[in-house]
Amino acid sequence: MAAAPAVARNRQEDRLPDDADRDLLPDFLTESNECITNSEAALLQLEANPSDEEAVNTVFRAFHTVKGTSAFLGLTRIAEFAHEAESLLSRVRDKEIAYTRGCADLSLRSADMLKALLMVVEKALNGDGRMPIPEGFFELLDALAGYDPARDADGVQLAVSSGSDDIFPTLTDGADDAGALSGPVSGIAVARKPEAPVAQSANNASTGNSGSNADATIRVRTDRLDRLIDMVGELVIAQSMIAGDDTFGSGTQHELLRKVTHAGKIVRELQDLSMSMRMVPLRPTFQKLARVVRDTATKAGKTVQFVTDGDEVEIDRTMVDRLGDPLVHMVRNAVDHGVEPPAERTANGKPGLGVVRLHAYHASGNVVVELVDDGRGLHRDKIVKKAIEKGLIETDKGMTDSEVFNLIFAPGFSTAEKITDISGRGVGMDVVRRNLEAIRGRIDITSAPGKGTTFSIRLPLTLAVTDGMLVRVGDERFIIPLTHIHMSFRPEPSMLSTVVGKGEMVHLRGELMPILRLHRLFDVANAVQNPLDGLLMIVGDGAKRTALLVDELLGQQQVVAKTLGDGLGKVAGVSGGAILGDGRVGLILDVNETVALAQSTDCSAPRHEREAA
Repeated sequence: MAAAPAVARNRQEDRLPDDADRDLLPDFLTESNECITNSEAALLQLEANPSDEEAVNTVFRAFHTVKGTSAFLGLTRIAEFAHEAESLLSRVRDKEIAYTRGCADLSLRSADMLKALLMVVEKALNGDGRMPIPEGFFELLDALAGYDPARDADGVQLAVSSGSDDIFPTLTDGADDAGALSGPVSGIAVARKPEAPVAQSANNASTGNSGSNADATIRVRTDRLDRLIDMVGELVIAQSMIAGDDTFGSGTQHELLRKVTHAGKIVRELQDLSMSMRMVPLRPTFQKLARVVRDTATKAGKTVQFVTDGDEVEIDRTMVDRLGDPLVHMVRNAVDHGVEPPAERTANGKPGLGVVRLHAYHASGNVVVELVDDGRGLHRDKIVKKAIEKGLIETDKGMTDSEVFNLIFAPGFSTAEKITDISGRGVGMDVVRRNLEAIRGRIDITSAPGKGTTFSIRLPLTLAVTDGMLVRVGDERFIIPLTHIHMSFRPEPSMLSTVVGKGEMVHLRGELMPILRLHRLFDVANAVQNPLDGLLMIVGDGAKRTALLVDELLGQQQVVAKTLGDGLGKVAGVSGGAILGDGRVGLILDVNETVALAQSTDCSAPRHEREAA
């Protein structure tokens, strides 16, 4: 194997080569990052099954590809490092050394270093060309070059995290089939997808498989794609305005109406096609989380099996970016706080191997991501005690388990008795909820002591288009996302009542729900005052279900969501707006925020009277 060119060690900074091909570098960075992401997943797979030759080959090819391309572009620092990382995997592939714990740690650190080096190149390309050498580069380079399996640290006892968060008191049923999976090395976590084959090659051509025509791709700049989506959205609005013109209301333009209807069908298909171009699979996000599980389990001295399913599910690219941080917080908490140490699990009659599952699937036009651990579960009493101490609640009387569990999303909330470098400061879960609400998602928690915890995240497929119900309230029209609507009905007098301290309520199928008058909340004139003359629309979930009073339903519509602009800024209860077929603007309601706004506001009188008071 040819050695990579040696580079200077007497400086802490390089510069981007003067003759570097700046047109090729962006593609190099994208492809190299993809190679490293694939290699990281294969390394975790290899740690679960050290004899997996295909996983070894996947990592070897990834490092080899990065080495060759970086050397061609004059990035000798990256080429040298990739060469040493490749050499280590070559020794494993040729059976010179075994893939031990120390070898696994060194390989994963190498993947991290390559990502850091690629980030340096990206900053240099967009900046002044300076490329500072990442901290620890030379030490890791020497460790790769001089790796000796005889000095491997497999036998070293890992330090156990002292920050056990005992609000998690696990899903014994979920652990039963974990034994069928390949077990992890002690103290680490591995990624395993039950029904999936081992990691595939990062480059089909290198395995002789050119792939089908359907797999052929072309790279398109995201700003151009976003511009295309915007223009298609404008086209949809223009077509809706034409179709809604009064010319067609007379019933005399049958031929023209037929042509406009046909054009509308084509526009809708074009919109669906353009939107699909923004969709990306969740697989890269899930792969990154496998590394989070491994590192967190290692620090906490636990053995955890990470199982993923549904990573082929696609979602809007912009939403994937926003989903990453919440999932990192949640997965880290599941491993650090949810899953018990092996000794505690064994004492409770559980397998020493903990299980964390991440599952994605489609449901009712949404994407659902479920994170399940088989750990301690949530302790209601401990959460209530801490919430009372922090002044979040006065008592839990009348609160459901779901409402109590949602208290963990309050800023600064944590029941951890000790703070560790993993978690325990209470700065994670509030970020989770904020980020999810920003992309119109919601999160639900179910848990039981000793039976584990399940976090269910429900997200729209895209933020660019909203499937909604257009409703009239007085002189205004609102769009309510279909994902939040359960049903609409005209109430009977016997269904209505007033409850002291809770206001107007409606009794439907054994459930008592508050009535929210939108015309009072948003100060809309000429609206229906008597619920018997209007319609009640049930929105929300579980204990938070609410009945919205509207004048009438105008029909279901798919609208192009628009921001309200810098002039208006953020309007409480409103997530955006849409141009309707007649050219008017309909406001898209943020249902959760609208309900919360109503609960914090006295809606028994119009807004101008409340403000005057």
